[in-house]
Amino acid sequence: MNDFPSLVLLDWFAKNQRDLPWRKKYVPYEVWVSEVMAQQTRIEQMLPYYEKFLKQFPNAKALSRADEQAVLKAWEGLGYYSRARNLQEAAKQIVEKNKGKLPQKKEQLMQLKGFGPYISAAVASIAFNENVAVVDGNVLRVTTRFFGMKEDVSLPQTRKKIEKVLEGILPFGHAREFNQSLMELGALICVPEKPDCNHCP
Repeated sequence: MNDFPSLVLLDWFAKNQRDLPWRKKYVPYEVWVSEVMAQQTRIEQMLPYYEKFLKQFPNAKALSRADEQAVLKAWEGLGYYSRARNLQEAAKQIVEKNKGKLPQKKEQLMQLKGFGPYISAAVASIAFNENVAVVDGNVLRVTTRFFGMKEDVSLPQTRKKIEKVLEGILPFGHAREFNQSLMELGALICVPEKPDCNHCP
């Protein structure tokens, strides 16, 4: 597995990453909201909602104190309303137990409402640079194609196997860039249909 060009990928990401608002300062709350919104929704579609939502609820304290109907109204158009409810419930937990600050470790984040393995790993690595792998659809596609893996990616054991592979090649101290570079590669180049292999780093 040591033939994976991690440093080449990091260099590609530095030069080619999309200019997304949460990437400016990596404020943990903003990273969290972006990850929840991006589930089942394309980045381009969710951006206007993201910016509007943050203006209305700029931090966990504001979200925790908001009227639920106002939160759902701000979410209107994104669908899967349980995501918005879980977001607010987790914000209340964060305010009550952690003075409004998100926990920094994946295992701690897993205790919060709506934080499954993916969201926990994404927030821990992207917001806090914890050395954990993030496995989403894009990452599964890039990894299985690169290593020629034929396993069924819908199976939990396959995801676990890929997570282990990625944690073995993740450059220590660069989880934020590494995880995002894999997701970005899958979103821009290594797409499901007609991947642009000529421009793959």
